[in-house]
Parts: sequence; C-alpha cells; structure tokens
Amino acid sequence: MALLELQLVALNDSESSPGNFVLILEGPPPLRKRLPIIIGVHEAQSIALYMEKLQTARPLTHDLFVQTLQGLRCNLIRICIHQLIQHVYHCELHLEQNGTPLLIDARPSDAIALAIRFQAPIMMDAHLFEEMGMLDPTSPTLLRGSLWEYSLAELDMMLVEMLAKEDYERAAKVRDIIQQKKARAQE
Repeated sequence: MALLELQLVALNDSESSPGNFVLILEGPPPLRKRLPIIIGVHEAQSIALYMEKLQTARPLTHDLFVQTLQGLRCNLIRICIHQLIQHVYHCELHLEQNGTPLLIDARPSDAIALAIRFQAPIMMDAHLFEEMGMLDPTSPTLLRGSLWEYSLAELDMMLVEMLAKEDYERAAKVRDIIQQKKARAQE
C-alpha cells in the first residue's frame, strides 16, 4: 500500500457536528489536498493542550499511554489511516519494541494525539486520501457560484480557514449556510 504523509494544520469547533471538533490534515504539495476528520471533545482537548504546550496538573490519558509505551521500551514509528468503513476512518499504530514490529488498531483521533507526542509521522493510504481528500475550497481556482454547492465537510473546512484568517463576515455566511443545510437535512 502506498502511503502519504499528512500534516495537522487546524483544529476547530465543528459546525456540521455540534459538540465535536474538526481536525484538518493536509497532504503533500503540489495540490495540498485537505482531509477533515470529526473528533470528540476529549481528543480535541488533548491535542490542543499538547500543541499549545500547556501543562495539566495530572497526566491526561494520552500522556499516560505515552509514559506506558516508553516504560515498556516501545516506540511509535508512525500511525496510518488505512480504511474508511461506514463513514468511519480506521487507523493503526505502528510500534516497535526491541526490534519487533507491533500493530494496534486505534481511532484516528487517539492515534494523532499520540503521534504528535512521539513526533511520529501521520500517514494515510494514498488511494484513500485521493478519494476522500478535498482541494482547499477557499482557493480562487475552486470557488463555485454558490456556497450551497459545497458539501458540509467542505463548508466546515472553509469555516476553519476563514476563522483562522479572521474573515468573520464571510465565516458568518458559511456558518449560516451550514445551519440551513443541516435544518433541511432533518426535514
């Protein structure tokens, strides 16, 4: 299986899945396609705290797992997002202990929380990324006539980008379209 290395580029509230967060992974140049993954609040908090280099009074679950692996002389070599089954991504931790490779099934959110702590690469099956990755919807070459033409995932990613650029007026329009699309889907 051919693999691509992805970079974690954004983490924000998910408008399409309230109460959750959207994590944005970016592929290699030249296209720099992006992959949004919806994750839970606890995983998002763990990732954000580590990325911001904030200390907690007691170790979080991911920190405890890192300490456990290190105590067992296990090294995280990489994580690999390798399947999408019923709209759920599946991931593996590729570990090595005393020269012996080990694979452990994991949720991508947990695997990414560990990968950033170990500074291990975030890999993805190239065919899966080609199929599921999206070109940056804010790119001038991709702008469509109407926001209604974008999927919820594309709108979520666009909203994250606009908020990062502090373009609050356009972000509010995107947020409104997301809410309207969700309301129509529930009818």
